[in-house]
Amino acid sequence: MNHLLQTGEIAALYLAVPLAIAALFWVAGIIRYIPNDRIGVVEKLWSLRGSVKTGLLALQGEAGFQPELRRGGFHFFAPFQYRVHIYSMVSVTQGKIGYVFARDGRDLPAGQTLADNSAVSDFRDVSAFLAGGGEKGPQRKVLREGTHIINPALFVVMTEEATYSLSLNTQEKAYYGKMRELLDERRAFSPVVVKSAEGEHDSDLLAIVTVQDGPALVKDELLAPDVGEVHNSYQEPEKFLAAGGRRGRQERVLVEGTWYINRLFATVEFIRKTVIPVGYVGVVVSYTGRRGDDLSGSEYSHGELVANGCRGVWRDPLMPGKYAFNTYAGKIELVPTTNFVLMWKSGESGSNFDSNLREITLITKDAFEPLLPLSVVVHIDYRKAPMVVQRFGNIAQLVEQTLDPMVSSYFKNVSQTKTFIELIQSRSELQVNASNDMRERFRAYSLEFEEVLIGTPKAQQGDVQIENIMAQLRDRQIAREQVETFAQKQIAADKERELNEAEQRAAKQKELTGSLVDISIKENQGSASVKAAEKRRQEIEALAHAEKFKQEMEGSGRASAIRSVGEAEASAIKAKSEALQGDGADKQLMQTVMLRLAEAFEASKVPLVPQIQLGGGADGNAFSTLMSLMSSLKAVELAQVHARPDGALGNQISVGDSRA
Repeated sequence: MNHLLQTGEIAALYLAVPLAIAALFWVAGIIRYIPNDRIGVVEKLWSLRGSVKTGLLALQGEAGFQPELRRGGFHFFAPFQYRVHIYSMVSVTQGKIGYVFARDGRDLPAGQTLADNSAVSDFRDVSAFLAGGGEKGPQRKVLREGTHIINPALFVVMTEEATYSLSLNTQEKAYYGKMRELLDERRAFSPVVVKSAEGEHDSDLLAIVTVQDGPALVKDELLAPDVGEVHNSYQEPEKFLAAGGRRGRQERVLVEGTWYINRLFATVEFIRKTVIPVGYVGVVVSYTGRRGDDLSGSEYSHGELVANGCRGVWRDPLMPGKYAFNTYAGKIELVPTTNFVLMWKSGESGSNFDSNLREITLITKDAFEPLLPLSVVVHIDYRKAPMVVQRFGNIAQLVEQTLDPMVSSYFKNVSQTKTFIELIQSRSELQVNASNDMRERFRAYSLEFEEVLIGTPKAQQGDVQIENIMAQLRDRQIAREQVETFAQKQIAADKERELNEAEQRAAKQKELTGSLVDISIKENQGSASVKAAEKRRQEIEALAHAEKFKQEMEGSGRASAIRSVGEAEASAIKAKSEALQGDGADKQLMQTVMLRLAEAFEASKVPLVPQIQLGGGADGNAFSTLMSLMSSLKAVELAQVHARPDGALGNQISVGDSRA
């Protein structure tokens, strides 16, 4: 029994002794195990050289944090002299950025924002960093993706996921907490990615860079000048500063790509690229650059035009296209090179420059005040676009401050020479004259006048007089149109009648053809009859002429015979009258009368004794009456003869009676 107890005690003793020794080694810090994915920061608890006099790390073997790290495995130390702090290695995720802050080193110079890494750029060798003049604070160099062995006693490393550092006091925690907030705000753990705007396929982006470190800008400079490509698009701050780069907003921009930029050194701002569409040119007004010579010429006195890249208005405009133009370095005024329309009409616009234009208020010769809407077509030579911008600032100011007053004044002057009716009726003439007059005026402003289009004058709000005039003109026109309509209807009716006749004629074409043939036959027969009648007429005329000639000859002969007989009788009567002077003459006269009466009774076949008694003398017959009448006449004549002593009248009566 005792033997068994002694054996158990011996075994326990053998077990306790190694454990006690291991515990002693652990407590004394003689042996420490460090996992292979960790690092160990050695802190020296005491040293014959004393403690650290300056700085944070013990570079000369003093007591304090040692610059060298321990990697994975077992490590042996002097008992009760060292303490090992185990930390994770710094891991930067793929495509991300890590920021390094030095807790020890030289103080930053005045005006310097980040620690200079031009002499010391390796954070793994703490001794070399501090001995080489490494500066404390945020470092210009950043860590790229991967695992980094960095002493957390000297450096604080921030990644998107964690902050790697030795235990921090309260003040340090507050400071680095603010730094993380700043980095998160700037999205500093991710690289700068410049690409097309999301959802906008036709509008690309560019990045404006503002450097937070380096010398300040010189006087009168708004942007830091471009120092070339040596800094690899701001990804190498030390080379940027060595090339003469300055802090502030940079003239050089970043275009499409991924850029690992220390966001504590430089911040970025995204803007759209400048697109100059077809039909426009871009006139650059630069705010930066060197002072250039005036290239506008001696005749142009409205400002200077400088070479591209200089400060001022560039002489050569930008052609249509897409440009990575820094809008902080200047502005681009778009000038249309195609014809554009300026409309003086409320609520309507012909371009981007006439939104403030309104109808022109006129005063006519007869005191009407109509509103005149009009449109003007303008063209700008692209080579003269910089002159227009230099002179007026932009196209909108050109329209509002120059063209609007000029055009309005012109039409106001013209309207005062015309009545309202003349203004309406002579619109075409007014338009032609305006085109000719304003062409020279536009050329004086480096513009090309193409055409003016005049609208119909209209009344102002509340003015009914003009509307009354227009109503009268419309009534006149309606009356004219009605007359024209009636005339056209008449023509249409005539055409319709002709059509109906043609249709009926077509329907009766067979009969019409037969009747036409009959008419032709009858016309031929009539022509034959006419010809026969004409021949007969000619024959009759010939016979009539012959008969007439015969009768004329017979009449002439008969007249000659009668004239001869008359002349013979007259001679005989004269002879008888001379022979029978006195009673003998009376008897001869009576005998002649009785002879003629007898011939008359014989020719008329009238009975000598009338069947009806008319009344008269004592015997009651005509002959007695006649004889009585003749006796009375003879008595009167004899009385007259005796009344004249020469008896001439009686001779004349006797002669006249004998002729009767």
